[in-house]
Amino acid sequence: MTIVDIGIPKRLVEFTVDGETVRVPEGATIIDACTAVGKNIPTLCYGDTLEPANACRVCMVEVEGSRTLVPSCSRKAEAGMVVHTDSERTRTSRKVVLELLASATDLSTTPGVAEWMASTGADPDRFGPDAATVAQPALVDNELYVRDYGKCILCYKCVDACGEQWQNSFAISVAGRGFDARISTDFSNPLPDSACVYCGNCVEVCPTGALSFKREYDKREDGTWDESRQKQTTTVCTFCGVGCNLTLHVQDNEIVKVTSPHDSSVTHGNLCIKGRFGWQHVQNR
Repeated sequence: MTIVDIGIPKRLVEFTVDGETVRVPEGATIIDACTAVGKNIPTLCYGDTLEPANACRVCMVEVEGSRTLVPSCSRKAEAGMVVHTDSERTRTSRKVVLELLASATDLSTTPGVAEWMASTGADPDRFGPDAATVAQPALVDNELYVRDYGKCILCYKCVDACGEQWQNSFAISVAGRGFDARISTDFSNPLPDSACVYCGNCVEVCPTGALSFKREYDKREDGTWDESRQKQTTTVCTFCGVGCNLTLHVQDNEIVKVTSPHDSSVTHGNLCIKGRFGWQHVQNR
């Protein structure tokens, strides 16, 4: 039996995950419980700072007594529930979802996908060369971040981060339907002419690299991007007195991007344009 240390909760819910008894606070989701006990469930659209979008369907698990598989990112844990995260049904579902996503979009910069596809035996090429695709050129219309929508899986995380859940700028939304569905600015205006305030919080939550720092994009293009050589240092932003935490990603003694810890009580992973992009002066030579 594994008991998760969650302080002094008002009420605990006890249920079973893959034969192991787990206790979590009432209201916790299945994926929360699995993460707490070290079980990693693949997911793309789930974000620990956002409300579940239920879009990617990669995190589906089997619950005994349920007719269909359920999304672990949003399904609340219930007392007595019996969950299987690696059954034949979940593996088949995950395999097909990954195949459909990879056949239509470029997942080459999506962390973890290669391992997930190998473990499930997913083969996107089985749909043939005529499979529908959203391939399109990257949009480079500013010096801060790049939009490469050929890698977009329409997980809605950027829309939520830009909207009412965090920034409240509402600069982007989903336009079109079916295979024409896409992330777009208002009236498809260029980004500099939109309501975007360049906070970069959409870049922070993007799971596939469809949104990336301009410096990261350039280094990937010329083949010099290497995360194994990068060091991360967390510090405090000096632009104002709020006290936002910054994590500097440094490669070859050069800052290549800035993020913020999601567990920070000040930022929760979010920053403004100064904190996220105002670091070029540090290495202005």
